[in-house]
Formats: sequence, C-alpha cells, structure tokens
Amino acid sequence: MKFSNLYDNPACGSLSVASTLPEITSISRHFLGQHLVLISLPLNMPGALFIRWSNPDKQVFNIPGVSPEMMALIIDFAYTGSVSITEENVVELLMAADQFNAMDIVKLCSDFLGEQLCPENCVGIWQFTKVCLSPELRTKAYHYIISNFEQVVLEEEFLQLTVEELADILDREDLNVQLETTVYEALTKWISHVPVQRKQHLTALLSKVRLGLMTSDYLKDNVLSSELVEANSECLSMISNAILDIHDLGSRPFMSALYHPLARPRLPHSILLAIGGWSGGEPTNGIEAYDCRANRWVNVTNNLECPRAYHGAAFLNGYVYSVGGSDGVEHFNSVRRFDLTTHAWNEVAPMHSRRCYVSVTVLNGFIYALGGHDGYVRLSSAERYQPEINQWSLIAPMHEQRSHASCTTLNNRVGGFDGNNYLRTAEAYNPHTNTWNLVFSMLTPRSTFGIEVIDDRLFVIGGFNGFTTTSDVEYYTALTNEWYEACDMDIFRTDLSCCVMSGLSNLTEYTFPRDFLPLENVLGLAMESAEST
Repeated sequence: MKFSNLYDNPACGSLSVASTLPEITSISRHFLGQHLVLISLPLNMPGALFIRWSNPDKQVFNIPGVSPEMMALIIDFAYTGSVSITEENVVELLMAADQFNAMDIVKLCSDFLGEQLCPENCVGIWQFTKVCLSPELRTKAYHYIISNFEQVVLEEEFLQLTVEELADILDREDLNVQLETTVYEALTKWISHVPVQRKQHLTALLSKVRLGLMTSDYLKDNVLSSELVEANSECLSMISNAILDIHDLGSRPFMSALYHPLARPRLPHSILLAIGGWSGGEPTNGIEAYDCRANRWVNVTNNLECPRAYHGAAFLNGYVYSVGGSDGVEHFNSVRRFDLTTHAWNEVAPMHSRRCYVSVTVLNGFIYALGGHDGYVRLSSAERYQPEINQWSLIAPMHEQRSHASCTTLNNRVGGFDGNNYLRTAEAYNPHTNTWNLVFSMLTPRSTFGIEVIDDRLFVIGGFNGFTTTSDVEYYTALTNEWYEACDMDIFRTDLSCCVMSGLSNLTEYTFPRDFLPLENVLGLAMESAEST
C-alpha cells in the first residue's frame, strides 16, 4: 500500500490531512441515540463528545471529520468488539478513532499498518504518525527506515522527507548501510529532486556523512567533481580536509581511526556469535560477538554458564539456542537459550535424544536437530523444536545414521549431508509430508565440510574424505537432482565454515578476470544451466 496520497506538496514532504478526510460529514438517523451505548462501553470514548448532538428532535447529526462508513465501523466495534480493517479504510478509520479517542481501534489500525510496512510506504506511514499519534507505530516505522535504508532511498517517498528528518536519519549510529557512499548518494538524490530549494542544505547534510569511510579515490572522482559540491566552498573545504585525514588515518593504529568522527564505523545490522567449542584442550563457555563494521571481537561470555562443545546453534525469534553437545564427559540432550539483552542462559525443553556432533538449522519457525551421537551410536533420528509451545517433536528418521554432518535449508527443505563414516549420500526433509527423500549422492564421500547455498545451488566445500583433508568442491541443483563438480580450492581444509556475501561494490576484486576465464568453464556452466531449464 502507498501513502503518497497523504502528501500535500511532494517537494517539501508535508502531510495534508484535509485531502484525506471530508470537512463536514452527515451521519444519518441510523445512529440516533447510539452515543449512550458508546459511553457505557469500555472504548475510552468520552461522553462529552456526544452531548452537543443529543437533541432528540434532530434527525441529522453533523460530525466534522468523520464519514458515515467510519462511524458505522466504530459503532459496530462497540457492539461486537471486532472491526474490518483494509488497506482502503485503515487511514480514515485510524483518524476517526483517534478523534474519538477510541484507543482499541487506534491500536488495531496501528498494528495493521505496522504489518504493511515496506520500503515503498514506510516514510509515509512514519510521517502520518505525526498527524495521528501512535507511538508504537511511529517507532516501528522509523526503525524500519533505519534498518532498510538502502531500499528506502530507491522509493519515491524518500524524496518527501524534510531536511530535519533526513539529517536525523543520516546521523544515526545504527543506520544500516553496507557502504558510506550510499549515504552520500542518498543526500545528493534528495537535493537534486528540488535543487533550487534544497541545495542550501548541502553543507549541513554532508557533515552527517562519514567521509573517512570512503576511499580518497571516490571522494576525488565522485564528490569533488559533483556540481553541487563544486558550487559550495564550504563543502569543497570539507572534502579536501577529509582526503588529507584519510591519508593520515591510514598511517595510524586502527583504534584511532575508530574514534575519529570522519571514520567512526556505524553499528552493524547483524553480528556473528561464536559460542562455546573446544579450546585449550577442553570445552569452553566463551561467547564472542564479531562486529563486522569495526573488525573487532567483543567478549560477551556469561561465566555462570557450563562449558559446551560439539553442539549446534540456531537463531530464532530474537534468541540464540545451543542444542545438544558435550562437556567432554556427558553427551547432552539439553537445550539452552541465550537472551541477547540480559546475556543470561535459560533452559528450555530437552530433546528426545542426546545429540553430540548434531546438525542444526531453522526452517519456517522450527529448529531442526538432525542425527548426531548419543554417546553409544550415531543417530538417524531427527526432531524439531517449536518455541511457542516449548516442545520438541520427533519427525521421520533419516535414511542414514549421521554425525559430524552439515545441514542447511534450500527451497523450503532441510537437508542432511554425510556423517562420520564418510558417506556421500544426501537427503532432504519435506516438512509438509514428514518424509525424507534421498537425493542424488555426492560425488565424493566427506565429513566436517563447509556448506552454503548461493544462486539456488547447494555447495559442499572441502572436508575429510576418510583418508585425507580435501580441497574439492561440488554443488547440488534441485531442478536436476544432481551434483556437479566445481573448481577446487587452493587450500586443503576441513572443519571449516562458509558464508555468502552480497552487494559488494568492489566485486571485481573477488571474481576471476573474465579475459582469462577458460572456455571450458563457461561452456560447462552453460550446459548445466540448459539442463536445469
């Protein structure tokens, strides 16, 4: 849903309430006397609002700012406790409910709008809350803008922000941008929309950009050469000083750059947690958080927690779960939940089986625990956890006993791969039918390998094949149910982890030069793509 119709002047982004609601609305005799019912119901509607319309001789009541349809919905809610909210009526209904202080309806409408938030409408909804007060919706819409800024700047509503609103957003420590160049390009886009009125704000807005997080080449090639900057002596001086500071920062320790205003990294949108494991010849309870924007690890260990290794970890609904594992003596079926706010661990429902070397993943709101070792045998059993009812439920067992395995999700399926017997089999779980299906076996048996999904292809990388650590790589395509060889790594490795990165501006630094790409690589990929269609 779009909120652009609320704007009176797109150039300045002000809201026009009069264009949304009629000035005078006639309410028919159908509503005569209904105010007595409303006053008696717990809708927080003051009776004083209706006293001036209580003349029994009147046949028509003129209530400013409320249409007959909205009044009918409010009165129906008083009787039934329910109301039909749609994209077409939510704005008008929210404003009518706000006028009558019907806070139950205000909350329902606010919740509805909160669920509709997207890059296309979040700015309009946020600005709308200035007219119709809803603190929860205002906070939610604002945080949506901050968290999804790179997508929001592509939408028309971004251009309707006021200079004060934009300056506040650009100044945020938690503004989620992969590159600071996005911030600079956003402000120039905003100014260029109405350049005559907005170019006077360039200096103030440019001061919110962390110029030290850009390269000197970008500043020279893209900022100094900008027509907006060239015409502004203050900005020219600001950029020139920034280029000098960048060279100076390059010769100083990292921490000095961290606290320099120009090069202070924004807070990361996501963090990486390293939980427990084996360290110094014994299990550890250590937890470290990696700040990818500052390139630093932060120790967040709770020393009251027992050490645990060979466990699985999952993040779901704002909590981190540690599943199974071992303390070096006992194999656990216990599951611990870490509260990221309090740094406290709490026990949740245990699994049906003890599982060390367990594979864990998340799909559709469930945590899946697959295979593992119970201290006696490797397991083929699998189960899943539903946090809403704090309960583990057994699902169909896998075809193979698997430990030291890896799993991930692909096409809404959970996949389990390999085990300590260096299998090359793979299977996928369908949660709708509660069945495991063997997929085409891998080309190489392996365990303790890396696994990731990219471009709808599931890659398995390195590991141990039963004889030696390997560097080979293969990938699975669900469309053909087959595995294909991929280019080997340069390094032999096992017990590795993998991740996928996207949105890199310097992508060519991480890709093979196209001029030197062997023809057989191109032909091989083309043939595989043809088979998949």
